[in-house]
Amino acid sequence: MNSKSLTPIIVLSVAAFGSWYLARSNSSPDTDAFPFDPVYHGYYLKNARILGTGPDGKNLYEIEAQHAEQQEDERIEFSNVRIRYSPASEVPWIVNADNASLKSDNPMITLRGHVKISNASDSSNGVSNSGETEIRTQYLELNPERYIAETDKRVQIRFGSRSVTATGMLASLEDDRIELKANVRGKIVP
Repeated sequence: MNSKSLTPIIVLSVAAFGSWYLARSNSSPDTDAFPFDPVYHGYYLKNARILGTGPDGKNLYEIEAQHAEQQEDERIEFSNVRIRYSPASEVPWIVNADNASLKSDNPMITLRGHVKISNASDSSNGVSNSGETEIRTQYLELNPERYIAETDKRVQIRFGSRSVTATGMLASLEDDRIELKANVRGKIVP
C-alpha cells in the first residue's frame, strides 16, 4: 500500500471514531425519566362503609361495598354495593348493585349490574301491602340527597304477585312514587 491510498483510510477511520465518540458522549442517561410509569396513589378499601350527609350535616345515607377504589379522575368505584338511608330520614328503600361510581363533586351515584331497589314496608296510596316492592334494572342513577332514582333502561317492578315492566323510570323514594316512561306492560293476578 502506498501512502496516497493509506491517507484516506486513516482520515476516514479517525472521522468514524470521532463521530462515534461524540455520539456516545451526547447520549447521557436521562436521569429525569422513570424506568416505569409512575403509579397513581389513590386509596383502596375492603368492606368499605361510607356515610353521606345531608345539607344539615347529619347522616343521611350510607354506602356499604365489598371494595372501594379511588380513581385518577377523583371518582370512587365500588363493587357489591348496598345503599340505605338513615332511620331518621324515614326512607325505607334499600339499593343493591354489582357496581357503582361516585364523583367527588357530584352527589349522583351511578349503579350498574343487577340493580335492585327494595322496600319491605310499602304503604303507598294508603294501602298496606304485605309483600315487598322490588324494582330491578341493569343501570340506575341515584341522587340520594334528593331521594330520586332514574333510568332509561328496561325496568321490572314487582309488588306482591303483581309485576310491571317498562322502559325508563323516575322514582321518588321519599314519596314512594314511581313514574314509568314507556312500553309499560303488566301482569296483575288477583
